[in-house]
Amino acid sequence: MCALADGSFYNNIWKFRSHLRSPLQSIPQVCQPTGPTKDVTCMCLLSTRTEPPAFRDTNSNNSPSYSDSVAARVLSGSAYNSDTQTEEACASYCGTKGFKYAGVEYGVECYCGNALTSALGAEADCAMTCGGNANELCGGPNRLNVFENTATSVTTPTTTPVPANTAVAVAGWTAGGCYTDTVAARSLPQGVPVAGNAPMTIELCLTACQSAGYTIAGVEYASQCYCGNAFANGGALAPDGNAQCNMPCDGNAAETCGGPDRLNVFFYGSSNTGTGTTTAPPATTPLPTSSAVPVTGWTAGGCYTDTVAARSLPQGVPVAGNAAMTIELCLAACQAAGYKIAGVEYASQCYCGNAFANGGALAPDGNAQCNMPCDGNKAETCGGPDRLNVFFYSGSGSTSGTGTGTGTTTAPPTNTQAAGSGTATKLPTGWSYKGCWVDNNQGRIMNGPQADLTTMTIESCIATCVAAGYAIAGLQYSSQCFCDNLLKNSATLAAVDTMCSTPCAGSSAEICGGGNLDSVYAARDIEVIGPAAPQKTGLPGLWQYKGCLMDQDPKSLPEKIVYTGTNTGNKCLKACSDYGYNAAGMEYGEECYCGDKSDPSKVGAKLVPEADCSTPCPGDARYLCGAGNRLSYYEWVGAPIQNYGFPQGAAAGEYVLLGKAPVIALITTQGLNGKVTFVEKSGTSTTPGSTGAYEWDPSTNTFRTMHVKTDVFCSAGLVLPDKVGRQINIGGWSGDSTYGIRLYWPDGSPGNPSVNDWQENYQELALQNGRWYPSAMVMANGSILVVGGENGSNGPPVPTLELLPRAGGTLYMEWLQRTDPYNLYPFLAVLPSGGIFVAYYNEAIILDENTFATQKKLPNIPGAVNNPLGGRTYPLEGTMVLLPQHAPYTDPLGVLICGGSTPYGGYAIDNCVSTVPEAANPTWTIEKMPSKRVMSCICALPDGTYLILNGAHVGVAGFGLASDPNHNALLYDPTKPINSRISIMANTTIDRFYHSEAILLQDGRVLVTGSDPETDGLQQEYRIEAFIPPYLKTGRPVPSYTITDKDWKYGDTVTVTVTLPSGGVPKFSLMGAESSTHGNSMGQRTIFPAFTCTGNSCTITAPPNAHVAPPGWHQLFLLEGGVPSKSQYVRIGGDPGNLGAWPKLSDFNVPGSG
Repeated sequence: MCALADGSFYNNIWKFRSHLRSPLQSIPQVCQPTGPTKDVTCMCLLSTRTEPPAFRDTNSNNSPSYSDSVAARVLSGSAYNSDTQTEEACASYCGTKGFKYAGVEYGVECYCGNALTSALGAEADCAMTCGGNANELCGGPNRLNVFENTATSVTTPTTTPVPANTAVAVAGWTAGGCYTDTVAARSLPQGVPVAGNAPMTIELCLTACQSAGYTIAGVEYASQCYCGNAFANGGALAPDGNAQCNMPCDGNAAETCGGPDRLNVFFYGSSNTGTGTTTAPPATTPLPTSSAVPVTGWTAGGCYTDTVAARSLPQGVPVAGNAAMTIELCLAACQAAGYKIAGVEYASQCYCGNAFANGGALAPDGNAQCNMPCDGNKAETCGGPDRLNVFFYSGSGSTSGTGTGTGTTTAPPTNTQAAGSGTATKLPTGWSYKGCWVDNNQGRIMNGPQADLTTMTIESCIATCVAAGYAIAGLQYSSQCFCDNLLKNSATLAAVDTMCSTPCAGSSAEICGGGNLDSVYAARDIEVIGPAAPQKTGLPGLWQYKGCLMDQDPKSLPEKIVYTGTNTGNKCLKACSDYGYNAAGMEYGEECYCGDKSDPSKVGAKLVPEADCSTPCPGDARYLCGAGNRLSYYEWVGAPIQNYGFPQGAAAGEYVLLGKAPVIALITTQGLNGKVTFVEKSGTSTTPGSTGAYEWDPSTNTFRTMHVKTDVFCSAGLVLPDKVGRQINIGGWSGDSTYGIRLYWPDGSPGNPSVNDWQENYQELALQNGRWYPSAMVMANGSILVVGGENGSNGPPVPTLELLPRAGGTLYMEWLQRTDPYNLYPFLAVLPSGGIFVAYYNEAIILDENTFATQKKLPNIPGAVNNPLGGRTYPLEGTMVLLPQHAPYTDPLGVLICGGSTPYGGYAIDNCVSTVPEAANPTWTIEKMPSKRVMSCICALPDGTYLILNGAHVGVAGFGLASDPNHNALLYDPTKPINSRISIMANTTIDRFYHSEAILLQDGRVLVTGSDPETDGLQQEYRIEAFIPPYLKTGRPVPSYTITDKDWKYGDTVTVTVTLPSGGVPKFSLMGAESSTHGNSMGQRTIFPAFTCTGNSCTITAPPNAHVAPPGWHQLFLLEGGVPSKSQYVRIGGDPGNLGAWPKLSDFNVPGSG
C-alpha cells in the first residue's frame, strides 16, 4: 500500500505474478499508480518488497519466473526498452494500455499482454537488477518477472493496423499484412536506420528501403525498419492475422509499426504478390539418410546431435537468395563457402564445417529426432530440435575453401571488407577490421554498450573503447558501440561479411554492424571464449571452489563488496583472505561476499544445482560469479588464516565491579601519587552539581572533589616530564574553553589525602588556536606538540600545529585541512630514528621534528573489507598503541591500530593493522578480530601484551551514534606469529560506549570507566570496573623490588633490589605515563630495558636517548614468570624543555627547573 501526500493510502491492484527477490530493507521508492494522479511515496518495509501499483504476484506460491525467448514471446502485446526500467514503470505502462499482464526482462525490457504462453522457469534465472532501480529484479536473459493486473476491468489496447494491400503515402508501395519475425532468424535480413535517425514512421522506413534498393520493407516493434528482396527463415503472414501488429509507430502514433516479433510488411511495385507470401520453390524427392542426394559429390551421413550453446558444425550460413530451406540449397551454400560437411536443422537452418566440434556425433536414438520437414520442401527432412541431418562432400569436384576434412577443426573462412565498402579510412595505429560477428546468439559477445549516439562512427567508437582501456570495439545497428578485450559466449563470424550492412548513424559511408551483428575492430588478435564456468584453478592462496550456494536475507556471507564492472573470482577471494575471512563468494556478477565458514549454516544456506550460478564475472567473462541470490562459493582449505586463542577460567581474566564514580570521565590519568584523576564535560554534564573534576584513590576506593574553570569536554591530556609529574589538560568544548590550558600538581599518596587542585586562567595562559578534539605529545626535546582539532563543538577544522611553551606561531598542515572531520585526536609518536609519526583518518606520515614538514608518506591504512575508506581516528575512532621496544633497540618501532569505523554507514571495523613506519617500504599487516569494534580502548600491560576492550559493534563515536555494545575483551600478544596473536578473554555485562576509558594501574590491574551515549534506551554508566589480567590470577605470589634512584639519565645504570618469591627469572618493563581519552592513550610506550642480576641485586640500563624513550615518567615493573610487581614511577631523560619552570604566572604553582 502507498501512502499519499494527502495522508490517505493508494491501494495497489497490481500484484506479482512471480517474485524472486529476497526481502528488501527499508529503502524509499517512488510509487507510480495507474489510478488517480497523486503524489505518492512507497516505503519498502522490512521483510517485504514494494509491489508495482495495480499488479499482483501471479504466483502465490512463490514459484519461479517465466521462460521467454525472442522466437516465442510470453507476452506479445505492447513493449518498450528503457535503460531506467523499473517494475513500477513497466506495470504503469502496461496498465495504461489496458493489458492484463506486465513483464520485465533483461534489466531494461518491458512486455505487455493478455495471456501467458509459457510455463514457469527456474527461480534463480530472474537475477538481473532493473536498470532504474538496483533494488528490484527485472527478469534475466529470456526470463520474465511477470505481474498481473487485478483491476475489475481490463481493456484491450486499441490500435488501427494498416489494412493489408491498402495504399500508403509513398508512391509505388502497397501494404502486405502482418508477418512473423524473430530476432534469432530475421524474416527480412537487413535492418536499416531511417533518415536522420528520426522516430520511426512507415513512410520513413519505406523511403529508406527504396533508397537502399530493396523491394520489401517491414516496420517492427514501434521503432525498427527491415528491408529485403525476399523473405527468409520462414517469414510468412502471421497465423493470428493483424492481432499482434499492434504497436503505434514512435514517430506517428496514428500508424502501426508491427509489434514484438511482428512486421507490418509493404511491397514495392511488382514485388507484391497480392498475398503477402513468396512463391514456394519446386518440390524435390525426400532424401533417405545415408543415400545419394541430387547434388553432385554429396552423400547423406545420418542424424547427428547438436546444441545451441556448442555447435557441432560451427558455421551457420544463409542459402542463396535467403530462400526457404531445402537440403539442396544448404549443400550448395556449404560447398560454395569451402566446407565439406553440411547439416540442416530445425526445418530452416544450415550449418557447415570441415570437422565436428563439441562432441557432435551420430544421435543415440538414430533418426528419431530428425523429424522436421524442410521449410522449402515439405517432402524433405531438415533435422529437428538439436538434431542435424548431415551430409559429406566426397566427389571429384572441389570446394572453394581449403578444409581438409580429416577430423580436425580448421578456421572458418576469413571475412573481409573490400576497400571502400564501409570501413573507416583512418584507424588508430595497430587497429584493424576483424569481421562481422553474430551477437546475442548465446548472450552478448561484448560488454556495453559504451555509447548509443546519433553521431556514431567507427572512429568515435574505437576512441571510446581506447579511452576506457579496451582493445576491441564493436559497432551495431548504426549507433551502438561495445567494448571489450575478448569475445564471449562462443562468438562466431557471420556467414558472409556483408550481413553487417547498416550505415553508421554519423557517417553513411561507413558500416556499423546490423541487427544483432557487430562490425568488430581490434588492436590485437581476437580471443573467443565459450560460456562461463566456475573457476577452479589458478586461484589465489589456498581457496577451493565448493559449489553454487543459495543466498537470501540474512545473507549467507555477511560482508559485501561491489566491484562494478571489474569483479573476478581472484579479486574477490584475495580481498577476503587479505582481511582474514575464510569463506567467500561472488553473486550477481559484480558482488563479492566475505565471511567465515560457519556463516552459511547459521542461516540455513545450502548448495544448489550448478546451473543456478550462471552470471559471468564482469572482469573475466571466462568464469562465473554466481547469479541472483546465488553465490559461486569458495572456502579456504589450507592452514587457517586466523587462529584465535580461547583461554578458559582464570586464563581468560576477569571483570570485577569496583563501585560508582561521581561522574563519567572524559579523560582518566594516573598520577605519580598513585591516584587517578577523572575530568568530565562540566558545562554539558548530565551529573547534577558536577565540578568537572575528581580524583580516585584506589587504596580506599573513594573520590575527592576537584575543580576546573572551563569545559574540558573532548580535550587532550599528558603527564609532564617535570620533576613532580604535573598533569596538563589542553583545549575544550567551546568558546574560551577551547583555548584552555589546565595544570594539576599531584600530591598526597594512596590512603593519604591530596590537597592540590587544577589551576587555570585562560586570560593569562592560552593556546594560540582554540581546539576541540586535539592531540598532544611530549617531543624528544621536551616541548609539548599540540595537533589539530576543530574550532569548538562541530566547528570548522583547526588544521595547525603549535608548541607549548609557546614558540613562534602556528603551522598550517594541508593534511589536517583535507581530511577533516575524520582526523580528530590524531595518533602521535616519537620515532627512534628521529621524526614524528602521525596517523589520522586512514593516512599516516612522518614529520620532520624540527620543521614539521612531511618526510615520508606511508601507504593508506586499510579499513574494512568492504570499504577501504574506513578510518581509525575520531569520529571513526579506533585505538593506536606502540608495540614493545626491546634493548638494544636495534629493531624499528612498531605501531598497532585496532578497530574503527567507516564514513556515512558507521560500519565498524573488525581488524587490527600494524606496521613499522621507519622501514624503507612500510606495509600494513591486517589481522582480523573475532568481532567488529568502534570506540575501542587498548591498555598496554606490563608483560608486553595489550588488552583490547570497550566499544560497540555498530556506529561511530559521538552521542547516540552507536549501538550493540561489544562486551568481549581480547588479548593481543605480539610475541606470537601474525594471525595467531589474539585471544578471546572474559566478558563484561556493562555497556561501554562513547567516553569509556581504560588505563593501567600500579598493581597491574586495568581500570575501566564510563559510557556516555546520551541515547534513549542506553544507560549513562557511572559504574567502574577493574579487569584482572590472567597474570594476576595464576595464584603465584607477586614479586617486589626496592629502588632509590628514580630520576634516570639516558644510558644510566640503576641498581634495584628484587624479591622473587617463586625463584624465577626476573624481567623489567617500563610503561610510559599516559592519559586515556577517546581511544587515544597519550604518552603510552612499552620498553623492555637491558639488565643484569647477581643474586637479588639487578642493574638496569636506561634507554639510550630521547628518541627511544622521550623524556617523561614511566611505571617500572618487575616481572617473575609473567607476574608483575607493583610499579613505582621513574623519570627518564629529565626535563630538557624546562617545563618545570613554566608558566611563570601568578595563578600557577611550578615545581621549578630540573
